[in-house]
Amino acid sequence: MTLLPALRGSGPDRADAVRVAGGMLSSEALLGCVTAVADRIRGAGVVAIDATPTLETVVGMLGALHAGVPLVPLPPGADACERRRILRQSGTTVLLGGGRPETHRLPTVPVDLRQRSSTHHPEPKPGADALILHTGGAAGPSRGVRISRRAIAADIDLLADAWRWSGEDVVVQGAPLFRAYGLVVGLLGALRLGSRFVHLDRNAAAGPIGTMYLALPAQWRRIARNGPWARSLAAARILISADAPLATAVAERLRLLTSHSPVQGYGTTETLIAVTGRAGDPPAAGAVGTPLPGVETRVLDGEARPVPADGESVGELSVCGPTLFSGYVGGGKGGAGRWHATGDLATVAADGSHRIIGRRGLDVVQCRGRRVHAGQVEEALLSHPGVRDAAVVGTPHPTLGEQVTAYVVAAEELTAQVLIDHVGRHLSAAHRPRRVHFVDELPRTALGRIRKSLLAAVG
Repeated sequence: MTLLPALRGSGPDRADAVRVAGGMLSSEALLGCVTAVADRIRGAGVVAIDATPTLETVVGMLGALHAGVPLVPLPPGADACERRRILRQSGTTVLLGGGRPETHRLPTVPVDLRQRSSTHHPEPKPGADALILHTGGAAGPSRGVRISRRAIAADIDLLADAWRWSGEDVVVQGAPLFRAYGLVVGLLGALRLGSRFVHLDRNAAAGPIGTMYLALPAQWRRIARNGPWARSLAAARILISADAPLATAVAERLRLLTSHSPVQGYGTTETLIAVTGRAGDPPAAGAVGTPLPGVETRVLDGEARPVPADGESVGELSVCGPTLFSGYVGGGKGGAGRWHATGDLATVAADGSHRIIGRRGLDVVQCRGRRVHAGQVEEALLSHPGVRDAAVVGTPHPTLGEQVTAYVVAAEELTAQVLIDHVGRHLSAAHRPRRVHFVDELPRTALGRIRKSLLAAVG
């Protein structure tokens, strides 16, 4: 099995094969640079690289995959303590590119785009670890997830069929390169299928237009507020959102501005994208889609019984199939043929479409014996034009058990009562926040997940 045909000399030599942060490499130059990195690290145990969006980062990452060495992408926003923990936990032996002070004890291999090589490197075995990605860490320390070359190939091929993805596409993405969505689907997907690849800087106010546009829900919210940029995406073939549920209001605004209904994808670090909409099929409001072929799902209640496929009953989602991880670093198994409990709450409709409610525990408020789903309240808050970001948690209440508490990043003129009334116009009285805290920003993990456990502790 060849994971990345573009790194085996397959396909045309495109002058703009990869574009990142204003830099560009042709197919031939990319292969030469990647092979030069592979020459220097072949036989290493595990290599890590700072996942800043640069050409050097992309070349370093691909060099590790070309050499058959497991790759650990380090989140650029991680502090020194978290970086040391990730490096220690993953067993990293070599650092690619430059290093920060806390990583200088490791041997460092620079990535120089002027160096080229034509060495032949044999294709590693399909079951070999390609990546060690780390979970979001919203509810505790992140875990290292071992992902095989076989699982990556399976996921990309299934997505290519669902999204009608081919070598003629130009993939433009803004998802971070340390997440499975940005690295596996965006970068590796483009190279496996022979597409041109463009990575946007996270602060970009606009960008080149491709045929496929991949972004996170927060990025889509920003794009939806920028009318000219959003309207320019009408030239794209497909818009894709993944990594978290996309608010219905954002999806509808994008549809009005671009004439495209964004396709959603759902997955975890352990499953890669396992559930998605299909190109050309209008998605049901709030739904992320149906399982990919060969992927099975089950939604179980608290007694481990399947919930009715009525689109309303909520249970925990488990996934089984060829895209699953091989196991956790340091122990814990996964892989094809084994069910993985995602920890996410979901519903499933009669047609097999899934809707993701949120995380078990953190995204459920137990108010007077009734379960209030935080995601619904967050979506209502985000539909207000003055709200830039929002998170909802349950905090203790003397008579209700828990109350709905919102943390909001918003325009200065907004008041708590305005937002409480706004939620009340969209949802039931039980969903109305009893407390609203205005903050400059929401606390996030190094991998960008909102730290709801910290918000809940603050109250």
